[in-house]
Amino acid sequence: MTDIIKLTAAETAARIAAGELTAVEVTEAHLARIDAVNEKVNAFLHIDREGALAQARRVDEKRANGETLGPLAGVPLALKDIFTTEGVPTTVGSKILEGWLPPYDATVTRRLKDADVVILGKTNMDEFAMGSSTENSAYGPTGNPWDLTRIPGGSGGGSSAALAGFMAPLAIGTDTGGSIRQPAAVTGTVGVKPTYGGVSRYGMVAFSSSLDQGGPCARTVLDAALLHEVMGGHDPLDSTSIDAPVPPVVEAARGGSVAGMRIGVVKEFRGEGYQAGVMQRFDEAVELLKELGAEVVEVSCPSFTKALAAYYLIAPSECSSNLARFDGLRYGLRTGDDGSHSAEEVTSLTREAGFGDEVKRRIMLGTYALSSGYYDAYYGSAQKVRTLITRDFEKAYEQVDVLISPTTPTTAFPIGERADDPMAMYLADLCTIPANLAGNAAMSLPCGLAPEDGLPVGLQIIAPAMKDDRLYSVGAAVEAAYLARWGHPLLEEAPAL
Repeated sequence: MTDIIKLTAAETAARIAAGELTAVEVTEAHLARIDAVNEKVNAFLHIDREGALAQARRVDEKRANGETLGPLAGVPLALKDIFTTEGVPTTVGSKILEGWLPPYDATVTRRLKDADVVILGKTNMDEFAMGSSTENSAYGPTGNPWDLTRIPGGSGGGSSAALAGFMAPLAIGTDTGGSIRQPAAVTGTVGVKPTYGGVSRYGMVAFSSSLDQGGPCARTVLDAALLHEVMGGHDPLDSTSIDAPVPPVVEAARGGSVAGMRIGVVKEFRGEGYQAGVMQRFDEAVELLKELGAEVVEVSCPSFTKALAAYYLIAPSECSSNLARFDGLRYGLRTGDDGSHSAEEVTSLTREAGFGDEVKRRIMLGTYALSSGYYDAYYGSAQKVRTLITRDFEKAYEQVDVLISPTTPTTAFPIGERADDPMAMYLADLCTIPANLAGNAAMSLPCGLAPEDGLPVGLQIIAPAMKDDRLYSVGAAVEAAYLARWGHPLLEEAPAL
């Protein structure tokens, strides 16, 4: 059983297809692991045991009948609790949707089921994806399997912890300002934010609609590519979906190379606030890329220094609009409906009881930024900065094929350390936010452990829109070189739970 949970997704699928393992055996092994460790980690909010085993049995029946299986058939997956799943609780980490059973599947959920992926359950997250540590969940924080006293990143900390804790070989996250890449960095896993519009947002509960993007999370670059191919592609149900084929990400991951590529190091992602060990591992990654045949040059993107400020005007403004639908009248939590309150009072009481502090903070910031007399000064100005950031990317890509940086300025910080300091928390996404503002594709993958604390460090790769395959080409080359150097996957270093 231990051997099963340590397999990659690609290895698991191959063994199921060859009849060496059954999908039920694989699913039962991961459910047993969840039973053993989830109480400590709090990665899963809901475990869909019956649904997972039923899906696994269907895969085994297909194989027995000689049907062709997809590349991930029978492989277990942890799904962030932001994607609607028919008949399965979807809370978005919030009390305001506690107990809600969606009547339909998100497009991502449907594509996973159609590909015979086994969905184990729904993972913990910062409420409405607002946070960088998974401490803002209404259902308690998630621990980092490397050190349960530290955060697993956010908002998708449940998904990253499920991977690092060997509770699932695959996971799905969403990335609004770094919520796939930042958790990947601090848990030693791989996380990809596809090009904006590359993965359908239909059925993904909205936080900031012009920034939100679902994406794959895994323990290897190839596994992430296989999942990306399954979940990506055009969806007519999503008006922001790109009507174009998924870039050749699996082909790139299988033949990763950086030979002859020009890679840009972002000048602005250095300086104060970066942990020494993080920069040490990043500088080593730069040298490794040179050894692999890439030409590495420094690139300046001056508008990136304003990205954090622009993001925290745009994202709260859109959140203020999107969360207006949670009024206590149509679905979810309803408070004060005893006949003694008006509809407006019921809405106010419901939001007071149902939303957490961080969600309320962002709604207030956004409402203020959109208010009469302040719209142009705040939201309008932030959108102008967004345009400047996009232009900086365009100029950079005239010189290089991809950009690289540390994924996060520090390794995983202790739970509670930044709870009373929102600005310190927001700085965790300093390096990841520009890619969201411009809609670029980006990846984080492990590049070693920081010498100060022995915790994982992430390398971020950013590629132009619809050039997602470049991420996988660079990522696979770097991953192979590190595996050869270390002699084992980074997660072999993680302490047993």
